[in-house]
Amino acid sequence: MKLRTVPASTGLQWVRLGVKTFLRQPLAMSGLFFMFMAVVSVLALVPFLGTALATLLTPAINLGLMSASREAEAGRFPMPKQLITAFRGGPAKTRGMLTLGALYGLGLLVILLVVGLIEGNPEGAATMSAEEAMRSMVTSPALWFGLVAMMPLQMLFWHAPALLFWHGVPPVKSLFFSLMACWANKGALLVFLLGWTGLFVAFSVSLSLLSALLGGAEAAGLIVYPAVLFMASMFFTSIWFTFRDSFDDSTAPEVAVADDTPPH
Repeated sequence: MKLRTVPASTGLQWVRLGVKTFLRQPLAMSGLFFMFMAVVSVLALVPFLGTALATLLTPAINLGLMSASREAEAGRFPMPKQLITAFRGGPAKTRGMLTLGALYGLGLLVILLVVGLIEGNPEGAATMSAEEAMRSMVTSPALWFGLVAMMPLQMLFWHAPALLFWHGVPPVKSLFFSLMACWANKGALLVFLLGWTGLFVAFSVSLSLLSALLGGAEAAGLIVYPAVLFMASMFFTSIWFTFRDSFDDSTAPEVAVADDTPPH
């Protein structure tokens, strides 16, 4: 497996492939994303422990959505079992994925603590829920620190779950290789994120106009949630392609036949 550097224009291809692949299996992909959101919502009902568990499972769930996208790309119908792909590769990979989850939670906790220090309330930042933390960041001077600090954290974990599961890279090394891959393809990732930002803005404007034509707030209530669900599902579908094109695995088979088979 070797790192592959792609041109910045590839970012738009990732966006296009994400939308195209989602449209192949719209019900399956949106349904899996809804299941993911349902699990997170249920865990959020448990004070502190629920948020910690959701954070621990974040890398595993991200891998599950990537696995579903991989199935959809190959023309197969993604089944619900794709969401637990991370726990179907044996004890070693399960421990590795949970290690990634613990490291992700630790990194997130450090960011929240520093945000709390900037605001003069470190204890509150350490115990607040993820939703409360995000609301606090948006309305406080610590917003920019939080945004900047989250960027390297996301780069560390962007490819790490897939590297660990499909290529057997140890947790710490997978973080390093993920960071290097994101940095090498920073132009493509920037275009990728800008492309999705543009789509979301255009989608929001179109949705507002449509809601106004159909009756205002009541119509918006019926349209907004499923529409946002579809858009978010498309975005997560496209993440698979950012991994697929960032690494060159010349030893992988042409067609993947199992969840733990390294992708070509």
